[in-house]
Amino acid sequence: MDGADAPVIEVDGIVTRFGAQTVHDGVSFGVGRGTLVGLIGASGTGKSVLLREIIGLQRPTAGRVRLFGQDVWSAAPDDLDALRQRFGMMFQDGALFSSLSVAQNIAVPLHEHTRLSVPTIEALVALRLRQAGLPLDAGAKRPSELSGGMRKRAAIARAIALEPEVLFLDEPTSGLDPITARAFDRLVRSLVDDLGLTVFLVTHDLDTLLTVVDRLIVLARGKVLADGPVPEVMRVDDPWLREYFSVRTMVRDGS
Repeated sequence: MDGADAPVIEVDGIVTRFGAQTVHDGVSFGVGRGTLVGLIGASGTGKSVLLREIIGLQRPTAGRVRLFGQDVWSAAPDDLDALRQRFGMMFQDGALFSSLSVAQNIAVPLHEHTRLSVPTIEALVALRLRQAGLPLDAGAKRPSELSGGMRKRAAIARAIALEPEVLFLDEPTSGLDPITARAFDRLVRSLVDDLGLTVFLVTHDLDTLLTVVDRLIVLARGKVLADGPVPEVMRVDDPWLREYFSVRTMVRDGS
């Protein structure tokens, strides 16, 4: 397998235990470049925990995580820091600095990790605002002055500030109304199609799964229950999956 075809995310035999509780018991999958992959599972299956393990914020009990071919948990601190500059992360609540303007939020990683001049950083901030679908004047506002959808877009703008190759999203449409959520989905899809990013997202949003996701990974009972295109996963004969899709389809259709 050459570099172009190698997975950018590799999760190999991950085990996660909290005391006597086993959350993950041998979770393995790989994610190729330029794809939009969704991760779902019932409450308590450790979706967000797995996300933190992948990006190097929480050490698993056993197993290996590789990003761009590099082992996250054996990397030296400098190597891990360089690795983190190659991906962006948007947490569920956006995690924007409330005391800073949107533009200042987006500029934080540029100031921390580059030696670019102030005019260059300002130009890049304006570009990221446009790429996230925000008007330029949104940059002067504080996060509290934005709607929920605009705050999510501001968080995306900050996450892509350093031109990452991979973007991780934790419940990106949570708390958004359906129209705003679908607009956000189209934004995320455009990041894959137009910018070539790889996107890995945790979600429960059925519309997101049915309209923009290329591939779906399902966690259940500590392992990967299903992995493939959404229509294929929907045909898996499992009680939780049947209930998941049937209940959400009824809600989606207004039944």
